[in-house]
Amino acid sequence: MTKDPADFDVDVLVAGAGAAGLSAAIALNRAGFTVACIGHVDRRANGRTVALFESSLRFYKALGLWPRLRDDAAALEKITMIDATNARFRAPLVSFAAREIGLAAFGANIETDVLVDRLAAIAAQSPGLILHEGLIEDIAFNPDAIEASLADGRRIEARLAVAADGRNSLVRTKAGIGARSWTYPQVALTVLLAHAKPHRNISTEFHTRAGPCTLVPLRARADKPHRSSLVWLMSASEADRRRALQPDALADEIEEQVGHILGAMELDGPCGFFPMGGMSVASLYGRRIALIGEAAHLFPPLAAQGLNLSLRDSAALVETLEDARALGMDIGSTAALKPYGAARRGDISLRTNGVDILNRSLLIEFMPVDLMRGAGLFAFSMIGPLRRALMREGVLPHGHLPRLMQARRRHAPIAASGAARAG
Repeated sequence: MTKDPADFDVDVLVAGAGAAGLSAAIALNRAGFTVACIGHVDRRANGRTVALFESSLRFYKALGLWPRLRDDAAALEKITMIDATNARFRAPLVSFAAREIGLAAFGANIETDVLVDRLAAIAAQSPGLILHEGLIEDIAFNPDAIEASLADGRRIEARLAVAADGRNSLVRTKAGIGARSWTYPQVALTVLLAHAKPHRNISTEFHTRAGPCTLVPLRARADKPHRSSLVWLMSASEADRRRALQPDALADEIEEQVGHILGAMELDGPCGFFPMGGMSVASLYGRRIALIGEAAHLFPPLAAQGLNLSLRDSAALVETLEDARALGMDIGSTAALKPYGAARRGDISLRTNGVDILNRSLLIEFMPVDLMRGAGLFAFSMIGPLRRALMREGVLPHGHLPRLMQARRRHAPIAASGAARAG
């Protein structure tokens, strides 16, 4: 009996249409693979933004996407950290300037809903890339292909599934890859702000006993020339209380928390409240599956590492699949995907553990911990080579950067394989 043809028959199925999934789908498509990207495109404003560091900017520039994004982004030229824990031994103020490592800016900050909307528009216009705003109901990992069933009854066949469908990834679960999750006693408040004083392209991070409270520059608007985004970690009870405040009252509390450094403030859109947690996975790949983004790793939004880490996942996966194709390998085989796991494991482990340690050090009121954290920040403040090494690691991680994130690509994309068929 002949099997009915799939509605979509592609090289790669990307599950998830957030910023990570859309970026991966576009990058894989630009590399010559036919792609189906399946998931809900969330264009709702919720106060969240993304600070894209230098390696991520290189990624978008290499793909030709940055001209569609840069007018909505604000440069990050300096990062300042302020100890607001009221510890007996307070850490010194620490500032990092991009010019110290030869960059005009560390990166650029853009509203998440704007980024997702732009990426979705680009994906929808890309030949050989199918963007389907639906949900995957089930997925089977067969020896020679994966087969996914969509909520609307359609079917997809692909040689590889890329799980970019978040912390509760259906695709990861169906592939039998285990995950370990944990929670923090914190909720992140996210909101966009308009304020009286200019931010001067400086991101300011206040370290409080409940977690960081961070202001990040945003692009000016004609009616609001001075704007920033806020990510403020706090206890669940304080989040509930602040959720019930009127906008003016909440703006007053934010202004006081940040020491009035940007003058009078007002909310510039809706707030978001997100419980904090962490997650690590048993493996980043398996037969016919690779994990990226929050399907592969999760941690609180400290030091703006989240999407930057996810884009390094995407860039490394593209490189792995390009190399496998050049060698005539099955791109869904474990042998072809093994280099991806090897390339990403160290970077992910470093960021996940580093953010976990920093976050927990703020939550623990214990003098030796305060002394260690203060000593570390003092060292970063006073020792130039150490400070510059930390900055470089944050924006251009040491070790091998994927080709899409190097200053110049080492070779052009290889010609496309296969053809998308939509029913």
